[in-house]
Amino acid sequence: MDLIKKQYPQYNEVKLAEIKYGLASIYITISKTIVICAIAYILGILKELIIFTVIYNIIRMPSFGMHATKSWVCLVSSTLIFIGSTYLCSIVVITLLPKIILGIVGVLLIFKNSPADTKKKPIVNPKRRLAYKIISTVIAIIFVILSIIIPDNFLSNSFIFALIIQCFMTSKAIYKLFGLPYDNYKNYQL
Repeated sequence: MDLIKKQYPQYNEVKLAEIKYGLASIYITISKTIVICAIAYILGILKELIIFTVIYNIIRMPSFGMHATKSWVCLVSSTLIFIGSTYLCSIVVITLLPKIILGIVGVLLIFKNSPADTKKKPIVNPKRRLAYKIISTVIAIIFVILSIIIPDNFLSNSFIFALIIQCFMTSKAIYKLFGLPYDNYKNYQL
């Protein structure tokens, strides 16, 4: 930050705070990724972890969801979720009927709850909220279809697990459990 202040003396405190927040986010993301990937490598599931993470982030991007308020909570919960889910996707066999039931419930919950914003990043614009809701729901439907038609057990499970995890991450109950405000966009006027 000292280097940025010297290079850009015209930046005010608000701009510097934005930059500091962005740099901290990048640092946390990189360090968390290194730790989780190292654990996955040791467990022999690095390739599967990368595949699961990509699949999960496809649904996470437009539907958003809860973020931990402390970096250590984020690290612990992300490690448990990503390592645990990757491992379970590798060993669990979910038959067709449970996949269909989980898929339908997942699509309905994503439609109901997404996009789930945060206090720091409320999604205020109604058109943007609607677009995210539609995109999230379409992706959820695609995930269910892929989980049914893909014969590979790990990939098939990854789509269902990613969808279910995201249902939790966008639910009002998980926000309440962690004492976080829900529907943050309602506190703003356009």
